[in-house]
Amino acid sequence: MFLRFLFSAAALAFATWVVPGIKVTASEPQNQFLAILAVAAIFGIVNALVKPLFAFASAPLLLITLGLFLLVINALMLWLTAWVAEQLHLGWQVDGFWSAFWGALIVSIVSFILNSSFTSRSEVNR
Repeated sequence: MFLRFLFSAAALAFATWVVPGIKVTASEPQNQFLAILAVAAIFGIVNALVKPLFAFASAPLLLITLGLFLLVINALMLWLTAWVAEQLHLGWQVDGFWSAFWGALIVSIVSFILNSSFTSRSEVNR
């Protein structure tokens, strides 16, 4: 579980580095690191609590689009995470929906690669 958290933080850091509309506004490197860790925690909570509600409410859209609407849901979850981070003055922001969309896509891909590369099947089945 802790390893998945670190993978999520790494994926968020990579998306922050790659996507122009996602940025850390903290000036010191240690504050940037702590901001990414805090955002990863918020992102995990949002995905655990809010994402299932969105997925349930949009089940017809998910069926019609063969699951592609999950990209929109993931973007909204990242955008919501940015809003919460802004309310907590963490120094991490997303400039708009399209930045959130591309960031969520990158976070999903990087998280998938890291989780599939560094976790064994016994850890996944727990």
